[in-house]
Amino acid sequence: MSRIALFGTSADPPTLGHRALLQGLLAHYPKVATWASNNPMKPRQAPLEVRMALLAALVEAIGDPRLELVQELSSPWAIDTLERARRRWPGATPVFVVGSDLVPQMPSWREASRLLTGLEVAVAPRQGWTVEESDLERLRALGAQVKVLALPVPATASSRVRGEAGQPPDPAQVPEELWPLLRRHGLYGLPSTSAPS
Repeated sequence: MSRIALFGTSADPPTLGHRALLQGLLAHYPKVATWASNNPMKPRQAPLEVRMALLAALVEAIGDPRLELVQELSSPWAIDTLERARRRWPGATPVFVVGSDLVPQMPSWREASRLLTGLEVAVAPRQGWTVEESDLERLRALGAQVKVLALPVPATASSRVRGEAGQPPDPAQVPEELWPLLRRHGLYGLPSTSAPS
């Protein structure tokens, strides 16, 4: 029975960290599915169609046939995404991938007990977000099988690209293959004439 890594992301915008994570997942799993999600905790985002196009450009640039953008998995609720994945790949084992920053939130997600019972959860450590054993134990208590991945993900954040919390936008965190789309849509207050050098 094959295993499929499922990684949804706001992709607002995708960063060098997203690229590193997707490439790292390909070293651990035979298939990786990703999508641009509408996170109900993040109401102010670029339009979903734009974020999907940015993520699609990143997937295309990685160029591995085992990595697929499956936008049909997108839902504000993880339980819906998981059910869609199980219908799409019957018999496969889904592995739900989350960044370490989301682990403390998962027990409060919609239908968390039904979501996590028997689910493989792969935690991707993010620099600046410590993985607390007590948070992992809460997931296990709800029935999840939890594994912390050994993946070197750089300390990047979409919020830094957007220039939040009074910080200027940081275009150096954006993969260069995304610049044509960013320029076309005039996103995130980044220069519209050229990519960062």
